Amino acid sequence: MTALSPQDIHAVILSVKVAVAATLISAPLGFAVAYVFVYLRFPGKSILEGVINLPLVLPPVVVGYLLLITLGRRGVFGPLLEHLGIQIVFTLKGAVLASVVVGFPLLVRSIRIGMETIDHDYIRAARTLGAGWFDSLFTVILPLSGRALLAGMSLMFARSLGEFGATIVLAGNIPSVTQTIPLAIYDYTNTPGGDASALALCLVSVLLSFAVLMLSEMSARSLKKGRDA
Repeated sequence: MTALSPQDIHAVILSVKVAVAATLISAPLGFAVAYVFVYLRFPGKSILEGVINLPLVLPPVVVGYLLLITLGRRGVFGPLLEHLGIQIVFTLKGAVLASVVVGFPLLVRSIRIGMETIDHDYIRAARTLGAGWFDSLFTVILPLSGRALLAGMSLMFARSLGEFGATIVLAGNIPSVTQTIPLAIYDYTNTPGGDASALALCLVSVLLSFAVLMLSEMSARSLKKGRDA
């Protein structure tokens, strides 16, 4: 296996930055959306669920193109973003946004599954003891959803680390600017003699994803032990 070049190392660093940023941005919003789906009833709820889950069934390239025509210079919000001095297309922010949109449904579904397993008697007991909505949320629902939240964040991180289609459409494949591990691998597979470098980046990607999954599993076990103690 060949050693990673400085450009490859930059691609790895960018991938980690994008995955971390996408996960941290999505976690609070994903928890809120899962809470809405599990505990609230309102008209149009099924439509909202369909919109949130749509990136799961759409090709990532389609998601990227929809983001491009929405946020591009000539897109729906393009003039507003330009007026505010915000550039999304062909920037690292675009790569983060693409990862957020594509991975968000996985995060929400994981948290939602965890919330649905919570015994409602716990919440009713907390309310009976005088806990308000805010107290019930942070002393009952959030702790009991902790493992699901960790699992969702791990899936979100891994999905962001491997995001390709939406990223290449919205952020482009610019070395040292928006080129992440999957985009660098794509370049190497189209370059004569680039197989060894592509394999090296593949192994780095596998190791990063495996490390995150193991860290998530250990954190979930620690959380379970602390809750059971």
